[in-house]
Parts: sequence; C-alpha cells; structure tokens
Amino acid sequence: MTQYVELTEAAAFQVKKMMEHNGEEGSFLRVSVNGGGCSGLTYGLGFSEEQTAEDILSTQHGIHVLVTKEDAPILTGTKVDYKESLMGGGFTIDNPNAIASCGCGTSFRTAKKAGSPQSCD
Repeated sequence: MTQYVELTEAAAFQVKKMMEHNGEEGSFLRVSVNGGGCSGLTYGLGFSEEQTAEDILSTQHGIHVLVTKEDAPILTGTKVDYKESLMGGGFTIDNPNAIASCGCGTSFRTAKKAGSPQSCD
C-alpha cells in the first residue's frame, strides 16, 4: 500500500501528546489540502473520529493517518515533522510536489493544482 504522507517519529510523539491532552485518543490524524492561502492551497491537520469510504488509511508510529483519495496525489511524498527551537515548537510540512509557496509556510501550489489564491491578510 502506498504511504502518501510520512509522519516522523517526532511528529507522531507530538500528535499522541495532543490527542491525550484533548481527549482524542483513538482518533485519526487527518492530513488535508484546502483551497485558499496566498499561493492557492493550504494544508490542514486535525483529528477525525471517523474514516470514510473516500479516505486512505496508513498507520505510522501508532498514529492512524487519513488522506482523502482526492488529496492523495497532491500529498504523495509529503513529510510531516515536528521541530523544537528556542522560539518554541511546531509542525513542518515538506511537500515535494509544491512548486511555489508563500512566506507564511502553509500556502502552496503544485504543477497540476493551483487552487484558489487569496490575499495575505
């Protein structure tokens, strides 16, 4: 089975902590692509209690990761990591399919999907 999104061990550890803190143990981590942002597309990370027929499931480091069949081609090869620095910590997303991105770090576009760009406010 193809793994569309790679979740690093550091990201999985942080997701587990967040699930426990929010009472979301047993939920899925949903990685999605939404229209918008200055470059046309934005990433979404969130918890989902249910898997649908449109979802592709992978399990990594004990985390069940969902990606929709529609988003899978855009996310193929994407790596989700979690990094700590003196300024705090946060998730990073490295998508090899992104050909342009915005300074905000969450907006992008691919050669096959431009999305719907919006102004950066």
